[in-house]
Amino acid sequence: MNTKQATALITGGTSGIGRAVANKLAAQGIHVVVAGRNGERGEQTVAAIRAAGGKADFVQTDLFDASSARLLAKRAVELGNGLVDILVNNAGVFPFGPTHETTEEDFERVYALNVKAPYFLVAELAPLMAESGKGTIVNISTMLADYGMSGMSLYGSSKAAVSLLTKSWAAEYGPKGVRVNTVSPGPTRTEGTNAMGEGLDQLAAQAPAGRPASADEIAEAVVFLATDRASFIHGANLAVDGGQTAV
Repeated sequence: MNTKQATALITGGTSGIGRAVANKLAAQGIHVVVAGRNGERGEQTVAAIRAAGGKADFVQTDLFDASSARLLAKRAVELGNGLVDILVNNAGVFPFGPTHETTEEDFERVYALNVKAPYFLVAELAPLMAESGKGTIVNISTMLADYGMSGMSLYGSSKAAVSLLTKSWAAEYGPKGVRVNTVSPGPTRTEGTNAMGEGLDQLAAQAPAGRPASADEIAEAVVFLATDRASFIHGANLAVDGGQTAV
């Protein structure tokens, strides 16, 4: 991949892991298209990348239905002069709570953003990558997709779907040059998880690393899989969880 001519679309790219990924890809000369709901954060993200010498654009979207995913894909293709070389499906919501307290509205909202949006972004972009004979897709899952935990049924199950989709898409598009992989983070310190307070530290303490990850640590794994350094990796799930799923 010629990084000086490549374009990457990062959903949920205005904060946390997504923003860290955008910064790192832009530092390699890749044109990053950052998608998110918050216009102010989006413009700040793009401005910082440009100030550092990178190329970036922001697209505001909520990604709660198939049409918004398709529109985002088309806009990213326009900004990328006809092709998106890298797709990072990072946007997601992570509500916690008992199954019996989950409303249908909650269910629909989580599966719309965590499953439906990545599905239809891939449906739009993977065929174009396949036509060009190259491309990479990195889906962000979670360690909670690999084992059961009380209060995590809705979030964990939505990300388990993403983990399985990675394998399906690797089989479907891999023979045409498109690599599809997953990164499964453990507890990570971001703007979104700050509300968990000490709960995040307590969860992280159960793993060998004994601490939460930084967004940059997760982003390093994403960038690895998104670029040619991982050229022979297809359909993998890279656990970046401090060793939680290893014990």
